[in-house]
Amino acid sequence: MQGVVYNAHYLTFIDDAFDCWMRELDWDFEKKLEAEIMLKSANITWHKPVKFGDELVIKSKVARWGNSSFDIRTDGYVLNDHCFEASISYVCVDHIDYRPIVAPELLKSHLYSN
Repeated sequence: MQGVVYNAHYLTFIDDAFDCWMRELDWDFEKKLEAEIMLKSANITWHKPVKFGDELVIKSKVARWGNSSFDIRTDGYVLNDHCFEASISYVCVDHIDYRPIVAPELLKSHLYSN
């Protein structure tokens, strides 16, 4: 055991944080939004490893809005040490054939208000 978080787990941490953020809107937020939110791309830059037993604090904010897509900037900290940053692009799609749709206003207002 290296004593540090395996690199692929950072995406899980980021996804869990985004999921919790969305569930503040509604437990069944996709039904409420009448849209699915799908990950389009992810880019992570590591600055310092998170070690086994560290308390990781995740901070996320909207970095860009497009017509059907948006980017979330996520930073991870242990105490005051900036351990990683990530840019995740999501796209809103319909429930049936997963084609891009216009991002719902309810989604925009929720993500900007929190």
